[in-house]
Amino acid sequence: MALLEIKGIRKSFGKVEVLKGVDFALEKGEVLVIIGSSGSGKTTLLRCLNFLEHPDEGTFLFDGEELFSATTAYSDAEIREKRLHFGLVFQQFNLFPQYTVLRNITLAPDLLEPDKKEEHLQKANQLLEKIGLTDRADAYPCQLSGGQQQRVAIARALAMEPDILCFDEPTSALDPELTGEVLKVIRSLKSSDSTMIVVTHEMAFARDVADKVIYMADGVIEEAGTPEEVFGHPKSPRLQAFLSKTE
Repeated sequence: MALLEIKGIRKSFGKVEVLKGVDFALEKGEVLVIIGSSGSGKTTLLRCLNFLEHPDEGTFLFDGEELFSATTAYSDAEIREKRLHFGLVFQQFNLFPQYTVLRNITLAPDLLEPDKKEEHLQKANQLLEKIGLTDRADAYPCQLSGGQQQRVAIARALAMEPDILCFDEPTSALDPELTGEVLKVIRSLKSSDSTMIVVTHEMAFARDVADKVIYMADGVIEEAGTPEEVFGHPKSPRLQAFLSKTE
């Protein structure tokens, strides 16, 4: 049984239909990479999965149970609870500038479980070691490079122990020399059996880390398959044209 099943997701903003019926499934421990041109619907899909946008149609199934239906009205508390299944790492880091690195990581877990602050602190220090920033625990975001900030953002998402970790173009705001350090952290997560959805323009990274690849165009999944199928033997003329521009 798939960990996550997405069925018939549609989303419009005014008269513009951004998602036009998206379906896919994700197994536990898999890495799904979503590629496509700007405006194809990738980020909107990710925002729908994280309950930052409300789809107009469609359902999510998690472990075979209905997690979301567009026809159901949910309270804010219910949405917050459903959102805990997912962690999201944004393009622009979105760290709290007034807090240290360590506090950025422990803040959300402390708010959710205030009686476990010592555990959260220990977990945060373990995550800092994992991302190679133990020596920056007391630094503020303004004292970090963009690559370091994005690594902290990844640690912050991991601190909530989400079932699925989502990345929205995690290197798009970084200089090329900083991109590698962030991609290295994401690669390390793959070896730890994390389930991930990654929206990226880094084709070499996508080919290397993905178990499945989805190519989106104009709000639909134009083509999907293994990295070898999508990158090595693309069938869609649109995908072929897209890949030729990214080589």
